[in-house]
Amino acid sequence: MKTSLTTQMEEVLYYYCRENGDIVVEEVTMPEEQGIVDTLSCRLTNEKQFEWRCYELKASKADFRSKAKLSFIGNYNYFVLPAALFTKVKEEIPSHIGVMVYHQYLSTEDQLLPGYFTIEKKPQRQPLLVNEQELLFRLITSQAREVGKAKQTARGLRAFSTDQLYKELKKRQPDYDLFGGGVNFYDRFVEDCCAQAVEALKNELDATREAYFELERRLLEEK
Repeated sequence: MKTSLTTQMEEVLYYYCRENGDIVVEEVTMPEEQGIVDTLSCRLTNEKQFEWRCYELKASKADFRSKAKLSFIGNYNYFVLPAALFTKVKEEIPSHIGVMVYHQYLSTEDQLLPGYFTIEKKPQRQPLLVNEQELLFRLITSQAREVGKAKQTARGLRAFSTDQLYKELKKRQPDYDLFGGGVNFYDRFVEDCCAQAVEALKNELDATREAYFELERRLLEEK
């Protein structure tokens, strides 16, 4: 599971790339079994050539030294690290890999984002290490995945089946405060369902009464 620090770095990195005119997407599976890159960005140069950047986000020393494959296959490749971690591991970073250091704002009250980056080490350019057409396809596929997520979010709960909603509620069962005396989501859900059922019955009764009186009126007119 991602830490809040990792989530912050992802968010700020996304906006950083977008501000630089890049197409950017997270968690892209690389071709040729080159692993999964945390963030991949692509820009079109003045020479009408694609320029690829790979970013590996690390929030802790254990994460940095993990055996997970590093997907540094782009033209420019970066470690994205919090400031405290950078001071501990900077001697372990290969010479050709760049470093972006994340700094949290002391207060985010007047800030759009929770922090910002400084470039502590510039990467050296290298040839793309995978087939560009395959990489472009992976980028498009990942973008389509994110669009699908956004569309599902926009549709709200109606996009999920009753079975999916039930399973999600079951996952949250440990959060149910049985004896705390507070109003739980389960209680609210049951109350809302009951209220909706009562309201539906009232509407049905009103409609039935209206139909009855209309029928009675017609019978009286026919006499």
